[in-house]
Amino acid sequence: MSAVDPEFDTDIPTLRRILSDYRTVAIVGLSRNWHRPSNFAAKYLQDHGYRVIPVNPMYDQVLGETCYPDLSAVPDTIDVVDCFRAAEEIPALAAQAIAIGAKVLWTQLEIVNYDAARAARSAGLEVVMDRCMKIEHARLFGGLNFVGVNTKVISSKRPKNIAS
Repeated sequence: MSAVDPEFDTDIPTLRRILSDYRTVAIVGLSRNWHRPSNFAAKYLQDHGYRVIPVNPMYDQVLGETCYPDLSAVPDTIDVVDCFRAAEEIPALAAQAIAIGAKVLWTQLEIVNYDAARAARSAGLEVVMDRCMKIEHARLFGGLNFVGVNTKVISSKRPKNIAS
C-alpha cells in the first residue's frame, strides 16, 4: 500500500474517521479534463456526498463548482486540502492549508514531502500522504471487497456507514 515512512503512514481507523467526518474537500490541481485522475477522483467524491471545491487558476468552473485560483481565495470553510501537485509544491500548499484553518493535508499517490507534513502536523493538521481519497474511500466504504477485490483490510468490525 503506502510507501510512506511509518511515522507518517495513516492507519485504517484514522482514514475511516477522516473520510467520515470531513466532507468539504478543496482539490488543488483539479483538472477539467475528464480523463485526468484529479477529475475522476473529484467526480467520485461528489457522487459520494462530498463537497468538492476546485482550486486551479486555469479554470473558472470545474464539475459544476466555482474554481478558485488558490486556497486563500476560497470563501468557504475547507476540511481537507487534497493536493494533486508535485512534491516540491507541497510546502507552500501546506502553509496555505494552515493559514485557512484546514483540518487535513492530503497528498495523492507518489506525492511525499516530509518537511510539509511536519509543518502541517506542528500546526495541528492531520496529514495523509501517498494515498488517493477516491481509492481509500472505495477500499474502506465502497464495497470493493464485495466484488472480490482484496482491500487488505482485516477487521471484525464493519464500517458504520457504507456509501450508497
